[in-house]
Amino acid sequence: MVAFGKRLKERQIQEWQEYYINYKLMKKKVKQYAHQIEVGTLERRQVLKDFSRMLDNQIEKIVLFLLEQQGLQASKLTKLREQHDALEAHPQISKITELREAYRGVGHDLLKLLYFVEMNAIGLRKILKKFDKRFRYRFTDYYVKTRANHPYSQLQQVFKHVGLGAVVGAVSRNLHELQDRQGSYLSIYDSPSLPLQDPVVDSIKAAVDRLTNSTNFLNFMAQHALIMQEELPAPVEERIDEEKYHFMSLLLNLANTFLYMVNTYIIVPTADNYSMSLGAAATVCGIVIGAMAVAQVFSSVYFSAWSNRSYFRPLIFSSIVLFVGNAMYAMAYDLNSLTVLLLGRLFCGFGSARAVNRRYISDCVPLKIRMQASAGFVSASALGMACGPALAGILQTDFKIYKLTFNAVTLPGWVMAVAWLVYLVWLWFSFKEPSRDFEENNSSHASEKAEKSELEKGLKQPLLITSEEKKEDDEDPEADGSEEAPEESRRPATSMVSAYRLLTPSVKVQLLIYFMLKYAMEILLSESSVVTTYYFGWSTGTVAIFLACLGLTVLPVNIVVGSYISNMFEDRQILLASEIVVFVGILLSFHVIVPYSVPQYVCSGLIMFVSAEVLEGVNLSLLSRVMSSRLSRGTYNGGLLSTEAGTIARVIADATITIAGFFGQSQLLNITLLPSLVICVVSIVATCCTYNSLF
Repeated sequence: MVAFGKRLKERQIQEWQEYYINYKLMKKKVKQYAHQIEVGTLERRQVLKDFSRMLDNQIEKIVLFLLEQQGLQASKLTKLREQHDALEAHPQISKITELREAYRGVGHDLLKLLYFVEMNAIGLRKILKKFDKRFRYRFTDYYVKTRANHPYSQLQQVFKHVGLGAVVGAVSRNLHELQDRQGSYLSIYDSPSLPLQDPVVDSIKAAVDRLTNSTNFLNFMAQHALIMQEELPAPVEERIDEEKYHFMSLLLNLANTFLYMVNTYIIVPTADNYSMSLGAAATVCGIVIGAMAVAQVFSSVYFSAWSNRSYFRPLIFSSIVLFVGNAMYAMAYDLNSLTVLLLGRLFCGFGSARAVNRRYISDCVPLKIRMQASAGFVSASALGMACGPALAGILQTDFKIYKLTFNAVTLPGWVMAVAWLVYLVWLWFSFKEPSRDFEENNSSHASEKAEKSELEKGLKQPLLITSEEKKEDDEDPEADGSEEAPEESRRPATSMVSAYRLLTPSVKVQLLIYFMLKYAMEILLSESSVVTTYYFGWSTGTVAIFLACLGLTVLPVNIVVGSYISNMFEDRQILLASEIVVFVGILLSFHVIVPYSVPQYVCSGLIMFVSAEVLEGVNLSLLSRVMSSRLSRGTYNGGLLSTEAGTIARVIADATITIAGFFGQSQLLNITLLPSLVICVVSIVATCCTYNSLF
């Protein structure tokens, strides 16, 4: 991996070299400050003052050059406007073509300017990170807040790229007018959604999108999916994306995600009744529900490996296995076999292709719509989670066809078997296997990644992520004065052990938090039918409505957090606050007051579930930014690690429910909540110890 300083030098526009941030000089100054403080020749306060002044000078140099270039582009556009007006009176095809090319030339100049801003913003974020890390001081917070909020802020010019929007608008509008619209008099302002088929406008839009990658609902949802993305893609990668992309195939991946989540939760309201109908205790529902998660621990690994070679074949295999698994689950009733029931759920778990779904979005969806696709992945999961229990509540009937029984406990299996069969047919005829002709070319570009420019987000939170920043930064060879890191530093992990070794302490804490929230949510959902039947005498339909209502809170909660709360508070503050609220929700769920009431159960469950959803979104958002870049690709990637952590949590939670059943249903609630409480306390302590300087 080439160090950032060298990458910056190589990618600079030669004629603008003197206007870039002097990253090498500032890095040397940071080392010099460290030495002077160590020997006692310089005080910390002097260092902060001197470094702030140096940053101000660097930013002023960048901004003044940026304004100068904007003025030059504005002058060009003014002259082109005059030519455009003249052509309206006396139109000539050759002149119109020349004018269009001239506007495209301005567009290409604008792309260079956007790239200039992006590289400088990355350099600024990197040097701030180095300073904070070296001196263990939150200088970034102070610098960004004091500079960005000032009425004469020059930092805003860099992060908001003030003025560039007007130039982009002028280029887009004029190219639109010069394009053949078959007599249409509409402008881009009359129809904002009207597509403008011009490559330079598409490139500008992609560059602006990178520069305005702010914390909003869509970005929040995309990070919630933990789909690890390559940073600053090269033009070759964009061509590869376009070659691979097929909308129907993306839709089939999202449909697979939705159906699998429906499959997971459709049996929850009736699993206890099914267990009892086969002669087992009601609490055996924990094993029945958890069997799917047990199999998923293993299936996630082989599906992730399989997706290195194909997407179509894993999805076909997944659909067949899920069809068989659901059919076995449904037939267990007539066979009167708990073994067949459990084997059916195991088969369903072996068909979990979520690793393939994530990988397809990461590898085969163009960058310009990858965020929307990632948000779609999360939305499909949330919708499936809500539809599963709701569907179970509807399937309240009882009849026989030949020797097959169709009732409230078997219909979820039959319905899902039919759904997977229909999906299999749709998949067979509609899925397009992406071309892998460019894989070698793609991997060579993927290994040379630059820093992601979360620019506007930097105005709302520190421009750098502190000591838990990506391990790529920890391995920065410039710190040792070398030019290149070893070849090993850019290879993906080759095993779970090597992937685990890449995890920093903060990433391990965030995986612990993910384990905790998945454990708590699984306890709440899986035992809901047994608990509510015992305490309140709820029917299957009532339990289904309760679970569906919980599932329906997912998207609204993410909208509120992604659009509002994350703009007012730092992610780590939301993280700790959510953990505390989860702790409160668990505490309120204990049966210590007689009698145990419906309002207590519903309110405490809602508090726990909603806060866990907030926690999951923020936690995965942080995880996607701080995980090592080597875990963004390969079989043992970041998405797989998080999936395994969550799946193992679900397995342990479901096993806890079954074990607690031996103590009687009267003790079930408190016994299962106790481990949740302990793990929650441990995660809160770990968070405070890891991020104590951030709160």
